[in-house]
Amino acid sequence: MIYALIKMVHTFSFDDKYYLFDSESGSLHICDALTCEVIKKINGEKYNLEGVSEEVIKDIEEEIEELKQSGVLYAKQVEEVPMKSSDIKALCLHICHDCNLSCKYCFAGKGKYKGKSEYMSFEVGKKAVDFLIENSGKRQILEMDFFGGEPLLNLDVVKKIVAYAREEGKKKGKIFLFTLTTNGVLLNEETAKWLNKEMENVVLSIDGRKEVHDGVRKTINGKGSYDVIVENIKNFVKMRKDKHYYVRGTFTNKNLDFSNDVLFLADMGLKEISLEPVVLDKNDELYISEDMLPKIKEEYRKLAKEYLERKKRGENLFNFFHFQIDLKGGVCLKKRISACGAGNEYFSVTPNGDIFPCHQFASNPAYKMGNVFDGKLDDNIRDIFRNANLFTRDKCKDCFAKYHCSGGCPANNINFSGDINKPYEITCEMMKARTECAMHIYSEKLSEEEK
Repeated sequence: MIYALIKMVHTFSFDDKYYLFDSESGSLHICDALTCEVIKKINGEKYNLEGVSEEVIKDIEEEIEELKQSGVLYAKQVEEVPMKSSDIKALCLHICHDCNLSCKYCFAGKGKYKGKSEYMSFEVGKKAVDFLIENSGKRQILEMDFFGGEPLLNLDVVKKIVAYAREEGKKKGKIFLFTLTTNGVLLNEETAKWLNKEMENVVLSIDGRKEVHDGVRKTINGKGSYDVIVENIKNFVKMRKDKHYYVRGTFTNKNLDFSNDVLFLADMGLKEISLEPVVLDKNDELYISEDMLPKIKEEYRKLAKEYLERKKRGENLFNFFHFQIDLKGGVCLKKRISACGAGNEYFSVTPNGDIFPCHQFASNPAYKMGNVFDGKLDDNIRDIFRNANLFTRDKCKDCFAKYHCSGGCPANNINFSGDINKPYEITCEMMKARTECAMHIYSEKLSEEEK
């Protein structure tokens, strides 16, 4: 049987379970070790079928051919690239370039984005709201994120912008959904109540165990911030109940046993958790290097096992962002090919009104796209982001996880390779490991539901 012109099927195992995954159809299949070896043979990969009779191999190949004909293995790759809308759906407002913490790994240069302390005025915020409404086309739902530095340092302006956006939205038939990211230092009861009422989502920054958090997230005077924020965050989450929030932490080379930090946060009562790998220059003391990947991959598997064990016991349950995967819904083509929309449908606005593709570009003047007071965008920069997609990234075309990461973060790609179409490979390897864990969890959950 010849499959030379057909994309590969991914094989992997998790403990005693063996899987086949077809990225084009989104089909996940449980199989045995022998079937995995036959698939590897078909793929042209290294395989081991020593001692297996030709008759047995032929029987397995015939079963694979049946699945191929039904469209769930070696499915045809999508070739049509969906058109990207020019309507803007979201803005990230840098409500201030200042912070009350001094985190070691901060990509924003201690909140100041390599510049001076700046606070957004209400006038700039109003123009940002107007800019979003005027450029949103037929979109009814618009999103606005309040980011920093630390947004709560400029809370009065945040409140005024929210009120203005809601008022203008009603006039123009638009609905605003707001998100705010905070380190929790200023998250007192009064502020918490207002955020709980007005924010569709709240992102809370905490890295895990006290010693881990305090090692990198320090106050301005160099002390750890854990004791300052932990009760504020716990109290807010209790108040939040079933509304959206998540804890967003970071792990570095100082806590490669980060699964313990996720579990620590879960046991604290923080159930919606994202713990991301730090992305830094290789000369930084906290940099995650390629030789650390085996340990990191094992940590993801360790975390996946504990997640399933807790689900079986029905205690201390939590949701880990990277383990959330939906294969039943199939491939949402436009979103998974076009990715986050940065630089085309989503932009960030700095305190003086300058517009950038996203918050990670705000310290790079080469990517300034305009200003909210001008109301215009640099089409040359926008075209870089509009024209980039999963299919323009050659290294992604045969990757099984491509529809779940969309070719990586544009900012990371540009910062590390100078090219939006060249993914940051260390992050790629972690993404593949997380996706396999997510698929195993998905399969185990489905098996339980079918019992």
